[in-house]
Amino acid sequence: MRSKLLAVAVFAALVLTSCASETVITETESPQTYNSISGRIGTDGPVMAVKIDDTSASRPQIGLEDADLVYIEQVEGGLTRLAAIFSSTIPQNIGPVRSARISDIDILSQYGKIIFAFSGAQRAMLTVISNSNLWDYGAQRSSPIIYTRDENRPGPYDMVLRGDLLLEKVKSDGREVAVSKSIGWNFGDAPKGGVAIDSVAVKWPASKYEATWSRSENRWLLSNFGKPNFSASGKQLGATTFVIQSVEMSDSAFRASDGSYTPLSETIGTGTGYILRDGRSFKANWNRPSAESGTTWTLADGSEIKFAAGSVWVALTDRKPSFTLTAPTTPDSK
Repeated sequence: MRSKLLAVAVFAALVLTSCASETVITETESPQTYNSISGRIGTDGPVMAVKIDDTSASRPQIGLEDADLVYIEQVEGGLTRLAAIFSSTIPQNIGPVRSARISDIDILSQYGKIIFAFSGAQRAMLTVISNSNLWDYGAQRSSPIIYTRDENRPGPYDMVLRGDLLLEKVKSDGREVAVSKSIGWNFGDAPKGGVAIDSVAVKWPASKYEATWSRSENRWLLSNFGKPNFSASGKQLGATTFVIQSVEMSDSAFRASDGSYTPLSETIGTGTGYILRDGRSFKANWNRPSAESGTTWTLADGSEIKFAAGSVWVALTDRKPSFTLTAPTTPDSK
């Protein structure tokens, strides 16, 4: 009997030792990592910025759903063009790719020396890009295997970038590309307060975006002039954090072929705007003291506004947005 009890005790000790060992293994597993630009689950990788057309002729756009951040910037004629920032994922296909603008230099300088992909630019603008802190991988410098043409799209809306091949090219060239880092904001819970809204409309002279809150998808779904903005993959484009950054617009030294000036969006300095997340709008102040600095966002009392993890869209505009407020819940409407 005594030998049986001894055997049971030894077996129990072995089981406890085994469980303890398993617990130690679990506790030493690597913590989850997140991309610093978007807060998405993943890692910080090389940053690639791609200029993408934003007219109706360019839709559906390709690869934008994988962008960590997208800037909407005004160009000639009051139209808008996009600067899409990729890091956590570099899609195989991105487009339609269009030419660079002077506003891109200031916008992208806060990311470090990153890959800049675009279809071309004015001769003087190409010189500016060459002298900037960007790796110039425009179409004029690259193989048509990397900058392809989609036969199903009319020109000039048919250029599609092979993002994977461009990244391979950059690596083979031995370029040291900046990896994603914090661009001034952090991720976490929303601050208290704000205003509950259903949607917002942001306008430029010849362009318009609507962002409508989706409770089921927990993000702002994007439309243009009331038409849902779907990507080529069939997914509606949207943002977990939609930023409206009020900026000053001025005429740059560059002109379009019709003689109109290319506008410059002033993204260095201070200003106001709105942070939209979790179905609410927060009036905010932005601050970016230098070209190399990131952009911070705070409430009126100076406290930080944290972003919701996921895709971030930043609308650069000098016009006031129009909000549609959420109808308050009353006992009769429950």
